[in-house]
Amino acid sequence: MLLIGLVALGGPVGCGRDDTAVAPTEMSPPPGSVDLAGDFAAMQADLPAGAVGVAVVADGAEQRFGDWSSGAAWSTIKVAISVAALRVDAAAAKPLVDRAITASDNDAAMALWQLLGDPADAGAQVHAVLAEGASADTVVQTRQVYPPYSPFGQTQWAQTDAARFAFTLPCVPDAAPVLERMRHISAAQQWGLAADDTPSKGGWGPDRDGGYLVRQVALLPAATGTLGVALAADPDDGSFTTGVAMLDTLGDWVRAHRDAWPGGHCTPPR
Repeated sequence: MLLIGLVALGGPVGCGRDDTAVAPTEMSPPPGSVDLAGDFAAMQADLPAGAVGVAVVADGAEQRFGDWSSGAAWSTIKVAISVAALRVDAAAAKPLVDRAITASDNDAAMALWQLLGDPADAGAQVHAVLAEGASADTVVQTRQVYPPYSPFGQTQWAQTDAARFAFTLPCVPDAAPVLERMRHISAAQQWGLAADDTPSKGGWGPDRDGGYLVRQVALLPAATGTLGVALAADPDDGSFTTGVAMLDTLGDWVRAHRDAWPGGHCTPPR
């Protein structure tokens, strides 16, 4: 497992919407820097009604903003599945990875999952990838708990864990081909941070209570390195379109403030 210096977040990480917004971890910002918490609150006040969350992992620290902290991974988990499948059978996995990542093709993702063996073996191999990406506490769902949706898409993935995984992904063995495809997301899914040669992967799907969650993980270039970012929106109107619009605003906010965080690079395993 890779070791990365991180500042622990204050307060518990819950599932889905929080009762109260979580204050971001202090990072000792330089003099004259923007008040990120205040600026985020002002931006959030203008969003459609609903819960949103942003997590940023930088060099030695992490911050979380908003009132959404954890939930179903949906298609963002296809990144870890793709890495695991490439390790098992690169020749068979490569064309499936292209479709699963760039177009978020569900049939391709299921074929990659099946390359990993029975559900227990598949879950263990995907968890190994997550652990190498500093997300060892994430439990991969191997049973179909929300038909007709895939088992793995219902993996509960905390925002900070997802951002940490994105930051660490360049140092995960066999992840390079997946990162390359993450730079070529299809035009229909070019929202949030999926632009400017930024590796990203979105995920979306309906909540059991009638809402609609839209998520994204990304590795965002910054002045002094890269940032691992996780975005999430769960609009009250239950609309995918509204969720995407909210993620666009969140992505614009992170992009505008990217140099406020100490960007860096992950440490390769020895």
